[in-house]
Amino acid sequence: MSSSAGGLVVFLLSVQVIQSQDGWGVTYRQTEVCAVKGSEVEINCNYTYPPGIRYNDIKERFWFTKEKDGEPVDLKTDSEYSGRVEFECSKTSCYLKITNVRESDSAEYKLTFRTNKPSEKYTGSPGVTLSVTDPGLQVQVNRSNSTWLELTCHSSCDLSHHPGYNWYKNEEIIQNVSSLLVSSGSTDRYSCGLRGSSGHRSPAVYGPRSPSVSVSPSAEMMEGGSVNLTCSADANPAANYTWYKEHEDSPRASGQMFTITDFRAEHSGNYSCEAQNEMGRSTSTLHLITSPGGDTTTMIINITRWTLVVVMLILLLVFCLWMRKKKAVSSTTEPHEPREAVEMDLHPEYEDLSAQREDPEEQEDQV
Repeated sequence: MSSSAGGLVVFLLSVQVIQSQDGWGVTYRQTEVCAVKGSEVEINCNYTYPPGIRYNDIKERFWFTKEKDGEPVDLKTDSEYSGRVEFECSKTSCYLKITNVRESDSAEYKLTFRTNKPSEKYTGSPGVTLSVTDPGLQVQVNRSNSTWLELTCHSSCDLSHHPGYNWYKNEEIIQNVSSLLVSSGSTDRYSCGLRGSSGHRSPAVYGPRSPSVSVSPSAEMMEGGSVNLTCSADANPAANYTWYKEHEDSPRASGQMFTITDFRAEHSGNYSCEAQNEMGRSTSTLHLITSPGGDTTTMIINITRWTLVVVMLILLLVFCLWMRKKKAVSSTTEPHEPREAVEMDLHPEYEDLSAQREDPEEQEDQV
């Protein structure tokens, strides 16, 4: 068995599966294996051959996954495996090593034999089924007690016999263990990776950062209106949200959004959003106040509108009164008399005065 320092090697369990036929037999150490993309896989087996066959009579021993015209195709001649396969056999065992495995490498691998007699050939079936996948590494968080959390690394692939895990704290390797104890409430980022394969890491887990709380339409609300509070925190696993109002022990709501309808003065005050996940918790507070007068701009518009209506009504009333008065004056006025007659009627005393002003001499003659 060989290993490589540059990549992850998947080792196989020693589970005996013996296939025999007239003395021929193959014991694969494992019939199913799961490998991670980009890693290195090694498959091992032991074999037997009939007593009448000498070791030197076996001319060919090779691994294959495909057949062409009914004959197996040696992996060394398959262009899809070019430069990535290596195998070797001794008198009783063989191994196959595939480097930089791909998803397309998922197949059933078999060992076949050919002797110097054309009729003598044997294939160990069924072979070893290889499944190549993304490891899907995930960190699982389990509470050990009120102070400590236990982190374990899990994969969608059975990696129980890989070389081990590396643990990272804020992107730096801290330990090479199967599980990790961390302090509850820590805001550090923890992730795990496969030892010997730096390209495969789990998403980091961490407690909620300080939540961001927003309010719509504004923090100063008109009475009778509706307000939406939204809370968001960066966390993995995703955080759960709970809403509290100051001086109250019981939560007001749960969930990322909290809606208050028919907002009143008694709703004013401090509202807190608590974000919590398995790693810890964090809280942010928002202050809401009620504006009894409502929206100032709307109020000004309404006042201006009603003022214009009143002014227009007043002007219309004045105009109507003026027209009514004018008609009344016109209907009571009589036709004018000739000016000369009027003057005579108005000043009859002028004639008497004229008579009194005659020449005194004429008055004496009359005497």
